[in-house]
Amino acid sequence: MSHLDVMDKLVSLCKRRGFIFQSSEIYGGTGSVWDYGPLGVELKKNLKDSWWRAMVRARDDIEGLDAAILMHPRVWEASGHVAGFVDPLVDCRTCKGRFRADKLEDAQCPQKPSKHPGEHTTCQLTEARQFNLMFKTFMGPLEETASVVYLRPETAQGIFVNFLNVQQASRQKVPFGIAQIGKAFRNEITPGNFIFRTREFEQMEMQFFVEPGTDEEHFEYWKAERMRWHHTLGLSPERLRYKAHEQLAHYARAAFDIEFDFGGTLGFQEIEGIHNRSDYDLGRHQEYSGKKLEYFDQPKNKRYVPYVIETSVGADRVTLAALVNAYREESVPGEEEGRVVLGLHASLAPIKAAVFALTKKEGQPEMAHRIAGELRRHFPVDYDETGSIGKRYRRQDEVGTPFCITVDSDSTKDGTVTVRDRDTLKQDRVAADSLRAYLEQRLPA
Repeated sequence: MSHLDVMDKLVSLCKRRGFIFQSSEIYGGTGSVWDYGPLGVELKKNLKDSWWRAMVRARDDIEGLDAAILMHPRVWEASGHVAGFVDPLVDCRTCKGRFRADKLEDAQCPQKPSKHPGEHTTCQLTEARQFNLMFKTFMGPLEETASVVYLRPETAQGIFVNFLNVQQASRQKVPFGIAQIGKAFRNEITPGNFIFRTREFEQMEMQFFVEPGTDEEHFEYWKAERMRWHHTLGLSPERLRYKAHEQLAHYARAAFDIEFDFGGTLGFQEIEGIHNRSDYDLGRHQEYSGKKLEYFDQPKNKRYVPYVIETSVGADRVTLAALVNAYREESVPGEEEGRVVLGLHASLAPIKAAVFALTKKEGQPEMAHRIAGELRRHFPVDYDETGSIGKRYRRQDEVGTPFCITVDSDSTKDGTVTVRDRDTLKQDRVAADSLRAYLEQRLPA
């Protein structure tokens, strides 16, 4: 089954409804950098909270960490990023465009969009040269070689250099993991597709440290466990799949991606990677730092450098997957226009309930405000009194609000309100003082 391309419609919706804006838009925008608006920041926070609960709060064998973005430059030498984190780059002397040499088939010629760079008769491509993807800056008052630091291109290295700190402080025994959520930066040559590939992004990573020889069973466990988590977000199972890496990175013994079908020409793309990194990372940091990063297994009376099973999720990519998965257009009986719905899983929805007063008289606004204020102590709630009730429903459908609560002329008499379900359009009459319990039964904890 091929899914439709809804990206252009989503970009428009996200700006119109306050999910995502282009960074520095009033100055013409910054390429492939995005700002999360009022609803976008809530959606992404809900996603990160779901990951944190599953990986840290619900387990006793994973500890949390928040490592600094700026790290000692030797970290990136040990990890191989200074020497090896490069893309082959070519320039066109004619159009002044710059392209990935290994991705020319994915790029368009600026002068002839139907052709790839190098195919047009006027193209003059340079020889490929290596371009490091790390952003470089300087620490301290002088811009000199000795003060060079990098914005981290991944969050994993902060976990590796803190392996013993966390293990000893938490008294964890191998196998155990360290998880963190944080920003990373890559000077991508060909970013694009909205928030799918950006220069500033957020990762949710967990490194699970295991005894050598047990790594294969732990790898299979985490491969299955991570797919289950994506299902809990409401992502359609038929849009998710595993893809084995055909070529393994120098540090990897095994590697699989979890891919999501974004539809259209983008199709299946990686949203999470699960890797068996062997003892490469700890071994390299042990070598470069001169500090032992071994684990002492008391019952077995032996020391070893643990192997690592990594799960690395792109928070922005999964946010985009959730939006694409949720977007739908459908007809409504008795209405010509139909409606656009974000059928977000209730755990991710930025607004859980919206409260309306049907009219601005008979004490309805006062009662609606009172209900919204009481519910807001327990759920993210919106209050809307602008436009017809139909238009208010449509606005909430577009942002994925699961329930709409309407105060009408009967409400001020008998204390009941109408609760309308986003997906089924079913309406229940509920006592206003029972609304909290009603919503708690239908919303994830």
